[in-house]
Amino acid sequence: MALDDILTQVPIDDIAAKLGVSPEVAKAAVEQGGAVLLGGLAKNAETDEGSSAIQAALKKHEGAKSVSTVDDIDETDGGKIVSHILGANEKQVTQQLTESKATAGIDFGKLLPILAPIVMGLIANANKGKADKADAGSDSSGGIGDLIGGLLGGGNSGSGGGIGDVLGGLLGGGNSSGSGGGIDLGGLLGGLLGGKK
Repeated sequence: MALDDILTQVPIDDIAAKLGVSPEVAKAAVEQGGAVLLGGLAKNAETDEGSSAIQAALKKHEGAKSVSTVDDIDETDGGKIVSHILGANEKQVTQQLTESKATAGIDFGKLLPILAPIVMGLIANANKGKADKADAGSDSSGGIGDLIGGLLGGGNSGSGGGIGDVLGGLLGGGNSSGSGGGIDLGGLLGGLLGGKK
């Protein structure tokens, strides 16, 4: 389970139409935005307080279905989720993403509130499946952090500030836009969310 799962749940063509860009640009933007939201969640999950806040928020999103149009998404709720995830850095992160050459023309101030409920729904459903399997056994020790790390495609190496590396690899590797004018998401998140660069 990774960003591909987010992409399959997102109405890319509808988002492209709403933002006035091509589906390819919309897809790249969804990948970047999804990674930033997951990265922010993973950072928040490092503290007990953050982890329990995420768990509480996820309960509201359990059973979320995939959406077929942007109109199916509660963007007001999405905006609140983005504010919680990015905190005081919301404007700065949004601005840096919006200025990225890799996704020219995308206003992340509009895109992130569309993505946030989808991301939360995916994590909530994955988390519920995990909790059901574990019979609500060992929920206490940062399980949500491991789950988000898994979504990001990282092994359980959450200890060494590795979220930036995971994101850097995820978005820098393999993707055709990775070599040139892409945004350094790892550095962006590392710097803004207090991790080591």
